[in-house]
Amino acid sequence: MRSVIIEGATEYRRFQREATQQRFSLRFSNTASVDAGATDGSMAGCRDAPSQLQTEVHSLIAFKTSTLAPSGLLRQGMWGEETASQKLEHLGLMFGALCSPPDGDVRGFGVPADRLCLAMLLFPSVWDWYLHWREERRGFYTSWEVNMLDFALSLAREKTGWMRQHPDLADALQPVDELISAGEVDEACRDWDAVCDRFIIYALNRKKDVQRVAKVHRDPFEPILPILEAESPVGEYRKITEEILARMPSARRHPKAAAEAVRAFLMLRFGLHLGLRQKNLRQLRFCVRGGRHSSEKQLENLRCGELRWNDLSGGWEVFIPAVAFKNASSSFFGRKPYRLLLPDLGRLYEFIDLYLRRDRQILLGGAEDPKTFFVKSAKLTTKDAAYSQVGFYDAWRLAIQRYGIFNPYTGQGVIKGLLPHGPHNVRDVLATHVLKKTGSYEQAGYAIQDSPEIVAKHYGRFFPHDKSALAAVVLNEAWES
Repeated sequence: MRSVIIEGATEYRRFQREATQQRFSLRFSNTASVDAGATDGSMAGCRDAPSQLQTEVHSLIAFKTSTLAPSGLLRQGMWGEETASQKLEHLGLMFGALCSPPDGDVRGFGVPADRLCLAMLLFPSVWDWYLHWREERRGFYTSWEVNMLDFALSLAREKTGWMRQHPDLADALQPVDELISAGEVDEACRDWDAVCDRFIIYALNRKKDVQRVAKVHRDPFEPILPILEAESPVGEYRKITEEILARMPSARRHPKAAAEAVRAFLMLRFGLHLGLRQKNLRQLRFCVRGGRHSSEKQLENLRCGELRWNDLSGGWEVFIPAVAFKNASSSFFGRKPYRLLLPDLGRLYEFIDLYLRRDRQILLGGAEDPKTFFVKSAKLTTKDAAYSQVGFYDAWRLAIQRYGIFNPYTGQGVIKGLLPHGPHNVRDVLATHVLKKTGSYEQAGYAIQDSPEIVAKHYGRFFPHDKSALAAVVLNEAWES
């Protein structure tokens, strides 16, 4: 019970649980352009970054997230909220490690907090220490270190790099024993471009070194392997939704428990039909039957989608503008919105109507309505019923623990060998199902709004025997004729 259902303890998750007990990251609290809920939950108990570093990071985030590049500066691409939040987390971890004491559990470098600044990212000695520190902590290098070097390279890039265009960053540099010498500080103040150029040469070479030895730190398919190995992955995952219906509490006797079961059922069903990323699913708004739905322009401004009743098609439709997606520039969208009519199968429409009419209000209680389709269960301390990234993951994971994982002691749960997981794994299920049935990475991409290259690299679990079986169907037709 503890190892399989409660913890889902794979080797990686054990490492992750132990690592998260050490709170050393720095928190950037003045980045108003980034959703605070995306960082506060994962950085609870962390220290605030020093004011100088806070100011510099705030300027970087504003540069990368503004609709137009600030006057006089050049920019290559921009960040959405999720990307900005991720970069904040990564910078917080790096600077948190640098300023942690070397004799503590984290075994940091011990840089005084008031000496931390973004200009430190241009010094190879800083990166050599940090890369070795991460390798010792985890046991090997991963693509995470490659991505961090790419991030630093983009900041130092000629013409469009934010740090390249801000030589005044050198003013905050101070010598750090065994890391940055006084001579290097003087050179940065004197010839900023030369420091950037030298760092680019270093980072490109170091990136190749890390790529050569990097390992995959976890198998993202591990929690759902029994589903991916099934002949029909979607059919196997669907069993979880049927288990929810079979164990649905009485709405008259247990109204809140019944409402939570309906919400879990709709979460999983929407995930299976839409293949959306977590953000698009948890931010999905709704318009009741007969109501006036939001315009495309309104949804573009909100950067989210909407569930609405389509009178012409006579069904529930999900409409999401392309800008709301993480990969909005992908060839899949071609600047056109995403639109999908949900099928009236497996009592889906019945429970959508029931949820909107009865259960959603029960879950809200007296909390303020966030206008999203999915809302948290109201508690005495609940002021905001909108799901955060962590909250939505936990709700999905709880549904899998409660209804998905087979429990040999109670006989409940439907899939042996399943482990707790979040909503992102359902994209693996959809992509793998389409691959098994068609062999087409392009069609698998259609199921999860992505390109064939991304499916092949990240999502599809397409085994050799599945490929052989598809080819055998074609070849066996010759014998049958």
